[in-house]
Amino acid sequence: MKVSSHNIGFRQILLGFLRLIRFPNLLIIIFTQYFARIFLIHEQGLSLSVLQEVFTDKNLLLIVLATSLIAASGYVINDYYDIKIDLVNKPERVIIGRYIKRRWALAIHQLFNAIGIALGWAVNRKVFIVNIVAVFCLWVYSNRLKRLAFWGNFLISILTGFSLLILAVYYPGHQREVWIYAIFSFAITLVREIIKDMEDVKGDEKHGCRTLPIIWGIAQTKWLLYVFIGFFIVVLFGLSAQLPNHKIQYIFSGMMLPLAYLIYRLVYADKPKDFAFLSHACKLLMLLGVLSMVWA
Repeated sequence: MKVSSHNIGFRQILLGFLRLIRFPNLLIIIFTQYFARIFLIHEQGLSLSVLQEVFTDKNLLLIVLATSLIAASGYVINDYYDIKIDLVNKPERVIIGRYIKRRWALAIHQLFNAIGIALGWAVNRKVFIVNIVAVFCLWVYSNRLKRLAFWGNFLISILTGFSLLILAVYYPGHQREVWIYAIFSFAITLVREIIKDMEDVKGDEKHGCRTLPIIWGIAQTKWLLYVFIGFFIVVLFGLSAQLPNHKIQYIFSGMMLPLAYLIYRLVYADKPKDFAFLSHACKLLMLLGVLSMVWA
């Protein structure tokens, strides 16, 4: 199937651009960082003065913008390298070459990275270094690691956790709570990335990728996911039990029900549409985790 960017209107280009940068995912990143600042890091309870302080915090805004731009840049370069694979797995969702020219995609990627790094420098040196590392890791992931078993999944999951940990780099308060939620984000992302590999086996195998489902098969990869999920449940409950208050432990207890349903659906999943559902379910579980910060 050949893609073309001819005879495309502005509205289609705009919608294609929003899909390219995964706008809903960026909103989740923004909400996550602001929720963490308000409900995990801030020493006081929720009040109008607290909200005013948070939303007028220039450095927080710069951190959020930088994180969002670097994440968007990562999505762009990932799609740039994956055009041939996506034409097999998800031809209707290919953006680059159809709505946005390849050279424009590269320009967007470079511009977003440059702005994200510059915003990090405007905050402080630590945030600047973290942003440079994130940019480099996203490029390595898209160019090389994505096609290898596990390590690409692992790297992108670490970067997801770092969207929270970067707040701990700048704000010193309640670091243990931030770390617990960062590990939660890492765990859900790792599970989702491996599920996405199971969904995309056909195209990945055709273009020489060596993901876990291709090397091990779907059945063995599922067993690895069961082990990961069990391990992370133990780790999260173990860490939350050490906190002075046990609110986070109660929150994770409540999330066991949707997680149990996800595992149930994973057991019987064997078609791409089944794994697509599970991928969306992981994203919903991530969103529930962000919202749970209100009660943490």
